[in-house]
Amino acid sequence: MGTYTFNGGIHPYDGKELSKDKPLKELLPKGDMVYPLSQHIGAPAKAVVAVGDTVKAGQLIAEAGGFVSANIFSTVSGTVKAIEKRRVPVGDMVDSIIVENDGNYDEVDYPPAKPLEEMTKEEIVAAVKNAGIVGMGGAGFPTHVKLSPKDPSKIEFVIANCAECEPYLTSDYRRMVENPELLIGGMQCVLKLFDNAKGIIAIEDNKQDVIDSIGKMVENEPRIEVYALKTKYPQGSERHLIYACTKRSINSKMLPADAGCIVDNCDTLIAINAAVRENKPLMRRVVTVTGDAINDPRNFVVRCGSNYADLVEEAGGFKAEPEAVISGGPMMGFSLFDLNVPVTKTSSALLCLLNDPVSKTVESACINCGRCVDACPERLIPSQLATYAEHEDYEEFDKLFGVECVECGSCTYVCPAKRHLAQYIKSMKKLSIARSRAKAAEAKAKAEAEAAKAAGDKEKKGGE
Repeated sequence: MGTYTFNGGIHPYDGKELSKDKPLKELLPKGDMVYPLSQHIGAPAKAVVAVGDTVKAGQLIAEAGGFVSANIFSTVSGTVKAIEKRRVPVGDMVDSIIVENDGNYDEVDYPPAKPLEEMTKEEIVAAVKNAGIVGMGGAGFPTHVKLSPKDPSKIEFVIANCAECEPYLTSDYRRMVENPELLIGGMQCVLKLFDNAKGIIAIEDNKQDVIDSIGKMVENEPRIEVYALKTKYPQGSERHLIYACTKRSINSKMLPADAGCIVDNCDTLIAINAAVRENKPLMRRVVTVTGDAINDPRNFVVRCGSNYADLVEEAGGFKAEPEAVISGGPMMGFSLFDLNVPVTKTSSALLCLLNDPVSKTVESACINCGRCVDACPERLIPSQLATYAEHEDYEEFDKLFGVECVECGSCTYVCPAKRHLAQYIKSMKKLSIARSRAKAAEAKAKAEAEAAKAAGDKEKKGGE
């Protein structure tokens, strides 16, 4: 066990004991619900309701704004109060539908679904698309797009990302403890799309109990196997999970499908199961509310659109005012300055810490120890990349493959000089990508202008 892994990575304190052994608890929202129209990668959804409309839970309130987009559903019954910009956990102001919750939770009637064995591949993908499912591990990529590769026959592995390597997070673990049959059901739905694929449920070996229990449940499933992964951060990173399970590598210019893989998060597969087998849209997700500032850390089944402040209240409130409040985990989450933000499809956790050591660190000069190189799962040289980023040296940054950084933060964690390596590299990476796109657009416009000029000259010459 624990033989599946990758090079590099770190072993931070995981903090999972705070919430892992407490059962899931359903949380009913109290106030207005906020539904941002951008809860996914791609085009924002378009509102299909107006102010004053009454809605029910499970009713479509915004439809996908393109192929790479996702539907959004009301998760309560009530009245559309406003359509206006509201802040989301990452800090952006986003067009949002605000529904005044009437507290009745009236729900639409869902049409009966066909048995899985009678459904066509097209019907399965359509069910996922209609349900508005996106990657719930944090990326938010529309799942129906992921399940529609150019050549489905080349998909050899469907990987359930159940690693949950981010410290403190235990939502996937609780799902595997309490709802393993739904996870397996979702895997079965996806495998029906890919005739040549094997299903892998990939779990870190610090969760031996669910490795054993789910392993027994799939003993008679010839196409599904449980893989025990070495416990190490960032084992759940898509690239490194693929490598750990298949020894196949991808880079920033590739998709998992290019390596014959489809990767879906644990909660995503459970949402797929509900969409395909019950015709139910994505309305709920599990959120870990934890940290040493929380009185009763645990996992909640939360309706999308709920307010983060309600989660803290339901978890017993703060022991004392936290110095750090993070949406997500400590390695890749986003610091919050206001709890008045909504739970979205990609909200995995709310981490509240009494002390914020990061804000108190003082950077010093690089001592060339090489620890960041050893920790980097992409085998980059973070210390040099950060220096180039500080000096805005795009050419050298690109020469050292800075765009291949997965922004995991391992380099910052191990740096004895306390340099904010990942932050420098992340900012420079965005600028470098934008610069490359601008150059490509400029080159394309120039080529089109030259082609138009050549065509005009030819036409003019022909006229003469």
